Amino acid sequence: MTVLVTGATGFVGGAVVRGLVARGVAVRAMVRDPAAAPTGVDVAVADLGDAGSLARALTGVRAVVHAAALLGEFGRPAEFFAVNVAGTDRLVQEAIAAGVARFVFIGSPSALMAPDGGDQVGIDETVPYPARFLNSYCETKAVAEQLVLAADTPEFTTCSLRPRAVWGPGDRHGPIVQLLAKLRAGRLPDLSGGRDVRASLCYIDHLVDAVARALTAEKVGGRAYFIADAEPVSVWSTLDAVAARFSLSGPSVTVPAPVLDAALATIETLWRIPALARRRTPPLSRYAVALVTRSATYDISRASRELGYQPAVPFATGLDNFHHWVDQVGGLDRLLEDA
Repeated sequence: MTVLVTGATGFVGGAVVRGLVARGVAVRAMVRDPAAAPTGVDVAVADLGDAGSLARALTGVRAVVHAAALLGEFGRPAEFFAVNVAGTDRLVQEAIAAGVARFVFIGSPSALMAPDGGDQVGIDETVPYPARFLNSYCETKAVAEQLVLAADTPEFTTCSLRPRAVWGPGDRHGPIVQLLAKLRAGRLPDLSGGRDVRASLCYIDHLVDAVARALTAEKVGGRAYFIADAEPVSVWSTLDAVAARFSLSGPSVTVPAPVLDAALATIETLWRIPALARRRTPPLSRYAVALVTRSATYDISRASRELGYQPAVPFATGLDNFHHWVDQVGGLDRLLEDA
């Protein structure tokens, strides 16, 4: 069985490629830039916006892992819909036409985040999508997931995996790296408000294992699965521990809620200016704030029951592995040059 992996130059897609190859699976890595393609595997140069290139990439493929997506806290809604929704729909249609038998979508719990939402503790997959979404990324991941699951048939099995805050060795741009960058620059205040904010994270090896299982598991058609580490973490104490591991100071300055709301409103207004939005990443967003101020923990019993998913790497071990990898690539300063 040949598996096409989209987004193969990214952190998640690249790890999936390596993980499947290590398991003896024939992989075709889909990339837009051949110069950045992984080595040792079949490579297809294609774009989600080009049906013809997708059709060629899917020739002889029996399964797809769709990890490519437009990420971001800000951006034009049309761009998010073009990539995350229209691009996913185009890939699904071409996969059906090519006779693909299974389609595994890398979704996100962000698809359940509303602008005025609060904590989501121990939730399972029965929780509905919100009526309104926190940002365009959240909305388009929800819409794309729904179209993937709706495409399920006896001949074309589809499912969605929902990892949150994927982290671990190889991560150069994800949430942990972004938080490290803010800690190093002294730009991460304590926003906890004195609350114990809890969060489910997903170590990269756990997601790769879930993908491999989803490619062969029975009775997964049309279903979504939360994929997370075995235990949630306390966000702000974990940030202190991560900071200490990299010889950084943890968050200390507190920001009152009214000041934070005013700052976010100002930033949102300024970043509606296209010239500014194209040149610079906003220092803060409601999405980023929500990730560290709302508890978000997930019941993974469906994944355990139906995929045989059992996360085995404790957070402390994963952090050791990540720290060792950062040393291997030249240290934190070198890593954050590209963050």
